[in-house]
Amino acid sequence: MKAKITTMLTWLLGSVISIFSLNSCAESKNPNSYMPENIQYNKLDTATFGAGCFWCVEAVFQRLKGVEKVVSGYTGGHIDNPTYEEVCSKTSGHVEVAQIYYDPTQISFDELLEVFWKTHDPTTVDQQGNDVGPQYRSVVFYNSKEQKEKAEYYKTKLQQSGAWSKPIVTTVEPLKKFYPAEDYHQNYYNQNSEQMYCRYVIQPKIDKFEKVFKDKLKKTAQ
Repeated sequence: MKAKITTMLTWLLGSVISIFSLNSCAESKNPNSYMPENIQYNKLDTATFGAGCFWCVEAVFQRLKGVEKVVSGYTGGHIDNPTYEEVCSKTSGHVEVAQIYYDPTQISFDELLEVFWKTHDPTTVDQQGNDVGPQYRSVVFYNSKEQKEKAEYYKTKLQQSGAWSKPIVTTVEPLKKFYPAEDYHQNYYNQNSEQMYCRYVIQPKIDKFEKVFKDKLKKTAQ
């Protein structure tokens, strides 16, 4: 386990100088959902990340090889079955998150963590770009002891590396209850790529992400 972590850390920190901040949450003429039906969930693991607007986080992780499905939703709050309006009121305690179902034989949690930290600013409190509020905070919601240990380990090493001039404020918390967001939030970018927010916020993020992670991308439908 130690050797594996050391190898992954070397790979992660080797590219840390290229870390960039992709500011937060473009109707598709030929949408590719990246979300196939008939998924064998018993063969998949789950990762849950809060990194700003869930439209943005969803759009990024949908494009990775080994990711079978991404669901936008809410977690971390104190009320059951929250609505988008309640979350936006900043009183429910929930965070906008992406729940990622992935095949661990194709992509590891370590690799997902690398994408997580490289595609948002983990040093801003309750904010990603112009999206401000506690629902946009940076957080890894872990689903196992191993995920907790890895998230904390990499967070510490990245902070020590000096990759960011400010402290990393990302929290590492247990996942309790995940609530899928309303249907109109799901697969948002792929179905609304001409919408203004998508064109001017999400698309630039995806463009940068695809340049850095080009070897890890799915082949899009023709």
